[in-house]
Amino acid sequence: MRDIESRADIELLLEDFYRQAFADGLIGRFFTEVVPLNLDTHLPIIADFWESIVFATPYAKNVMAVHHDIHQRSPIQKDHLDRWAALFTATVAAHFDGPRATLMQQRARSVATLMDIKLNHSKKGL
Repeated sequence: MRDIESRADIELLLEDFYRQAFADGLIGRFFTEVVPLNLDTHLPIIADFWESIVFATPYAKNVMAVHHDIHQRSPIQKDHLDRWAALFTATVAAHFDGPRATLMQQRARSVATLMDIKLNHSKKGL
C-alpha cells in the first residue's frame, strides 16, 4: 500500500469516508439531517483543509466556527467525535499507509479532541 501523494488521493478517501459517514447510525444524521451536505460543494472545502495539513498548503477558513454553529443546532458530543475519528482513521488506513497517512490519522484524532474541548468544555465554545 502506498502513502498519500496528491490532492486526488485526499479526495478519494474523503469520498469513501463521507459515503460511510452518511450511512453511520451514530453520526450520519449530522451530514444528512442537521446540516444536509451537498458533497459537490463540501468536498472541495474539506479537501482544502486536509491538503493544508498533509501538504502544508494555505487554509484560511474557521473550522471551529462552522462546527460551533452545527453544535448549536444539535449538540456534538464526545461519542460523536470519537466515532467520526474512528471512521476517518479507518478510512485512511483502508487506502493508504505511510508518513502522510499517519499524519492525517493523528490530526483527525487531534481535531476530534480539540472540538470536544472547545464545544463541550469551553465557556466560549470557540
